[in-house]
Formats: sequence, structure tokens, C-alpha cells
Amino acid sequence: MEKINLKRTSRINAGHLWIFSNELESSPKNYEPGSLIEVYGRKEGFIGIGYVNPNSLISIRLLTKNREEIDAGFFRSRIQAAVAYRQRFSPEADSGRIVFSEGDFIPGLIVDRYASCLSVQFLTAGIEKQSESILQVLDELFKPSAIVLRNDSQSRTLEGLPLNKSVVKGNIDTLPVVHEGGAAFEVDPINGQKTGFFLDQRENRLVLKNLIKGGNGLDLCCYSGGWGIQLALSGATVNFVDDSASSLSMAKRNAELNGIEDRCDFTESDVFDFLKAEAKKGSRYDFIVLDPPAFVKSRLKIKEALKGYRVLNQLAMGVLNPGGILATSSCSYHIEKQMFLDVLKDSAKEVNRTPRLIEMRSQSKDHPILLSVPETEYLKCAFLAV
Repeated sequence: MEKINLKRTSRINAGHLWIFSNELESSPKNYEPGSLIEVYGRKEGFIGIGYVNPNSLISIRLLTKNREEIDAGFFRSRIQAAVAYRQRFSPEADSGRIVFSEGDFIPGLIVDRYASCLSVQFLTAGIEKQSESILQVLDELFKPSAIVLRNDSQSRTLEGLPLNKSVVKGNIDTLPVVHEGGAAFEVDPINGQKTGFFLDQRENRLVLKNLIKGGNGLDLCCYSGGWGIQLALSGATVNFVDDSASSLSMAKRNAELNGIEDRCDFTESDVFDFLKAEAKKGSRYDFIVLDPPAFVKSRLKIKEALKGYRVLNQLAMGVLNPGGILATSSCSYHIEKQMFLDVLKDSAKEVNRTPRLIEMRSQSKDHPILLSVPETEYLKCAFLAV
């Protein structure tokens, strides 16, 4: 195994798993993308083993601080540890994130479970090189009826990897159905957004369900209806709004699956245009869920993204009844928590509201956050009484 030396080690010694090119004593250009490499510090000596990619913004991602073989046995141990961690919190769950990349000390690997189907993402060249061993281990540990590869994340392009989707075991002719707090959801692991469902909001959906017992509200950017289905089950009337016809079709299917279609409406529209039209009509709602896609993928776009969040939340607050609940989220890592709260404060000021923060939440526990790797914390979810 080849070796490389660091000229700066403070971040990696503090527990981070990423090494950038300016932290290396020599250029990584001569190393094969995805190859394993031993990392050394000037004072520390051996630091660990990772994989290198000279074409990536992140030159090395650390896999271990021990001298050990990176083989099927290594990944089996890491995946078993990830499963054991989750057993503490949701032992009965039939869906969830099994492996969360750096959060489970396997940078570049995402594994989601939907009933007996696994959805897998290899996000980096280093993990792609280990894909055969990883798939073998997943098959042995979980014995899934189907394994889907969702290698369509744009982060793969930064690693010089192609985008593709495929079913590598079994079939998904019958889509898996998962359960969450008494609700049932049909999931499309091959064509759905992300890997098929927004697992990171699961706990937030269930907490909101306990806050709202009836009334009339909106599920904006609804995708397959995760939020609104839960609220309709608790007695509310919900209008699901999305600009995607396929998303609304999934939301309708899930409403029917739960027997609540009589309390659900579905509107295909851009949410900005929808809220402006509702304000013009004088419409008012008891609650609104606002869960938009990431507005920013890099620090260069933060200012533009903040404006989008500000306008969208302002429009939503403007059509809420006094004291109504707004559940609003940002899944953009580059929008920090205080930054998001400041946006909400500014949005409220524009419509002459003074909201109370009921609760500030983050991603579900099956998306573990490493304090030493702040990039593992990305989701902000605020519950406001407006």
C-alpha cells in the first residue's frame, strides 16, 4: 500500500475524516483514484488508512486509524456496528438508513432499507472500488429480496464517476411498502427522489403529528406525502402541493393506501406561485409544512439561497391563521442553523408576525452526526407558532 505524508494534522487529529490537498506534503496527482493509502504525520507517524482521489476536492477520506485490512471483513464489522447503533432507537422499524457515510465511519457509502429492499449509493471512487465486497456483505447480512443501486447522485460527478441506476438483485415489480407511526407508504427505490423516501424527516413528522390534531393545512413540496399523510391520519384536512406530477401521483397513492383520500386534495403547482395566489385570494390555513429541496449546493450560492428561503417562508407565514403552526426545513448544509433562524425572523418581520419557536430539530437518529465532522449535520427543521 502506498504512503502519503501530511504537513498539517490538526483537523484529522481532532477527528475529522477528510484531508484536503493543501494539507498534504506532496501532490496526490500520481495516485490512482480510489486506491487505498496509508497516511502519516510528521510528529504522529502512522495516522490511518484511507482512499485517495486526486480529482476530488477532498483528496483523502479516512477509513480507519488502525493498521487493518480493508476487505469484506472490515465492511461487515462497520455495517454490523451501524445496525447495532440503530437498534438502540428503533428496533422495530421496517425502514431506515442503515449506513450514513461519515456518520458511520464508511465515507462515501449510503445504505437505506425499505422493507426487504436495500437501496445503495456508492458516492466516491474509493467506495466504488470496494463495491463488490460491500454488496456481498449486505446480501449476507440482510438477505434482501432486492438491491437497488442509486448511483445517480451529482456528488459522483465530482469524483469522476458516471451516473446510473440499476437493480442488481431481485426485482421491484411490486414496490415496497414501509410503515411509520401507524402510516403506510409505498416507496419507489429506483425512480423516487433521493433513494425513494425522505427518511431523515421521519422523527420530525411524528413529532409534528402530535402537535396538530385537526384543522386545514398545506404540505408544500410534498413529494410522496410523508408529512401530510401523517397529519391527515390525525384528523386534519391537507392540500398536497408539488410541481411534479409523479410526486403527486405517489402522494395520492399513499393517501389511498391509508384510507384518508377524503381529507386530501392535490395541487400541481410551483409553491411560490401557489402561495402568491392563495394570498391574493385571502386564503388562510391552520398549519403549513414547508420542506423544499436544497436551495444551495456550494458556499458561492448562499446569498441567493437565503433570499429564496426568506421569500418562501414569508409567503407561507402570510397565509397562516394567527397562532398557526409552520414546520419549515432546510436540508442545505451550507445554511447554518442560526442563519436559518435569522431568515425566519426576517420573513416574519415582513408580514408583521412575531413567531414563537416551539422546537428546533434536526435529522433522524439513523442519520448520525459526528461532532468532529460538522458536514454530517445538514438538516434544520423549525416548528413555529406564527
